Amino acid sequence: MIFFINVLKAMAAILITNAHYRGVYPTDLIANGGLLGDVLFFSVSGFLLVNIRYKFIRWYWKKLIRIYPTVWIITIVYILLGFYTFDNWTIGEYLLFPTYYHFIASIILLYIPYFIVIKSNLLSKNILKVMLGLFLVQMIIYLFLYDNSYYHIDTVREPMIRFLFFYSMLLGAYFRINKDKFMNVNVKHNWLVLVILLGSYFVSKLALVYYEALSVFQIVNQIVLIAVLFFIFRCFIGVDSYLEGLLDRIKVSINFIATITLEIYLVQYVIIPRLSHIVFPLNWFVISITILLSAYILHLVGSRISAILDKAIIKGVSNNAARGA
Repeated sequence: MIFFINVLKAMAAILITNAHYRGVYPTDLIANGGLLGDVLFFSVSGFLLVNIRYKFIRWYWKKLIRIYPTVWIITIVYILLGFYTFDNWTIGEYLLFPTYYHFIASIILLYIPYFIVIKSNLLSKNILKVMLGLFLVQMIIYLFLYDNSYYHIDTVREPMIRFLFFYSMLLGAYFRINKDKFMNVNVKHNWLVLVILLGSYFVSKLALVYYEALSVFQIVNQIVLIAVLFFIFRCFIGVDSYLEGLLDRIKVSINFIATITLEIYLVQYVIIPRLSHIVFPLNWFVISITILLSAYILHLVGSRISAILDKAIIKGVSNNAARGA
């Protein structure tokens, strides 16, 4: 078992949720780290999806059927309760594409080029070079087509962000393919580099927010973030055996959060703003517990429906094949 990846999944869920806790803390400066959580999510996905056993249609179907029933359930519930309206979104956008949830819209698109890279021996053996080639394409767009007059490169609903998300998936795949090289090789100075890079990332982000003249250099923020992501993986994969030795109750908690990361992401948009008025820190506890309970229930229901749909499709395909024979 590779336990460090569950630690990173749980970290991603916590970071993204924390970034949405605006109005919960005494200061919103604490509600930060969302984009770092996003790239962690995508990199973990890239790490876990390397061993592709099916042809594209079957593989892609299994990805969609894992995601969409859960999206449909929570979205319909929130529409029926009046939390989601059709002022700016159509029913098709809520339920199909781009969906209310930017993560879903991005990953169902990025699954396609990810499959192409991983199934190509040439590309999968040269992932870092693929990332470099994509970065050159991004730089051409950035220099000649992108509006650098203000800071918006980290806006999660803009197309440019998908370069960053795809780099993250490929970086996760790189560490999975080369895991024997890095597993339990703990180089202590990597942790120092990680701390410095994290500090640099948040300082650069604040500088771009407060000094408009620096917006022409905003691509640097993404470069630093990818470096942060690399060293997060490098550090945590290096201490996997230590993480495996954590107390069982801690590991159970980490595994619980890691299992329901998608559902945590989906339920929180309504829960946080409607409970944030409670006095701090009671609001934090009430919101967090409500999110975890709601996410767990959604996971149970969504997983069951996904399994039923997947089984029905497989049975239908098998029956059609038998009749054709």
